[in-house]
Amino acid sequence: QVQPVESGGGLVQAGGSLRLSCAASGGYFDSMVVGWFRQPPGKEHTLVAAIGWRDGSTWYSDSVKGRFTISRDNAKNTVFLQMNSLKNEDTAVYYCAARWDTSSTVYDYWGQGTQVVVSS
Repeated sequence: QVQPVESGGGLVQAGGSLRLSCAASGGYFDSMVVGWFRQPPGKEHTLVAAIGWRDGSTWYSDSVKGRFTISRDNAKNTVFLQMNSLKNEDTAVYYCAARWDTSSTVYDYWGQGTQVVVSS
């Protein structure tokens, strides 16, 4: 079964940029929807962006729309999250997750998470 593996987190100043990567280990993202969730300290995780592997359709939460871009590289079986104009409130653990592209919205496969810290 597919196992998402995240990389690219770190410390960045407010206004800066980071790019997160999510590679599929042990499988492929074909026929799946891949999403990026984030969990700020002491809060629940929320979905911030998602991409359909088959058609490349994307979705963004209002909190990141216009600043974050989700994309995929079919050849590398990898999804990226380009994060620009970062704000303090973007500080969180970011998780990559995948689900089958069906009517269900439950994400079945989760990565281990990568920490993003935005400093003033």
